[in-house]
This record gives sequence, C-alpha cells and structure tokens, in this order.
Amino acid sequence: MAAPTREIVLFVCDSLMQGEEQHARLAAARPLGPATTAPAYDLVDLGTTGALIPGGMVSVVGELYGLEPAALAALDVFRGHPVLNQRVTIRLADGREAQGYTVLPEQSAGRRRVLAGDWRKRRGATSLGGGRGAGPLVRWAGRRS
Repeated sequence: MAAPTREIVLFVCDSLMQGEEQHARLAAARPLGPATTAPAYDLVDLGTTGALIPGGMVSVVGELYGLEPAALAALDVFRGHPVLNQRVTIRLADGREAQGYTVLPEQSAGRRRVLAGDWRKRRGATSLGGGRGAGPLVRWAGRRS
C-alpha cells in the first residue's frame, strides 16, 4: 500500500486566485481560505500575472490552497520555477507559513507596484515605484473593463 502524500499549502495572490484568469490551473487544489502575508513583501503587476517580491513593506492579500506534490510540480512548470519565479516559504500575517511564488527585485524593474497589496484592486492603486497614484490613462483603462 502506498504511503499517503503530504498536502502542500500554497499562497496565491494574482491571476491564480478564484475568479481570475488562471484560476483553472488550481482545479486539483483544495481551497483553504483567504490569507494575508506578513508586511514583508511587495506585489508587482507583470501584465497577465503578478509577483511577490521579498523585502517589501506591504501585507499582500491572497488565498491559500492545498495541493498534492504532483499538482504543485505541474504548477511549478507553468510558473517557470525556478527561472522566472522562485517558489519559497512565505510568512503569513497570522504567523503561519505557506509556499508561494516570488521574483527577484531586478526581475520586476520598471513594473508597476500594486500599492494596496491586492491584485483585484491593481487598476486603481498602482505606481511605477515612486509612490505616485494611478495616472489618468490607468484610471480610464480601469473604467473600460
């Protein structure tokens, strides 16, 4: 008889969240509920997806999912781990830990930071890193969708 596999807890905070474009990639995962990171990250908008950057000062809003190792391995391939994204241990606001995908700060140079730390609110609360709010073009684009 095969030994039971250990479920791995994954924190997602971007297009993998429920209702977002790539959520179907988590079809084999078990939803565990909402979660927020410790205030030690930044969230950047990479276009079709977002990315956590360690060393920031934002509490990032996300969701937790339980995955079997094989499902996580497939997600690693999709996310480009370890070249494009690195899967690391993420500290959560409540003291727990989960796996999550990050990028190095140099990989996000010039990308918009999501100041609110909430992927779903990215169109209204982004900056080019200088602390400025969304400009008129970003506000206009947000109203169109």
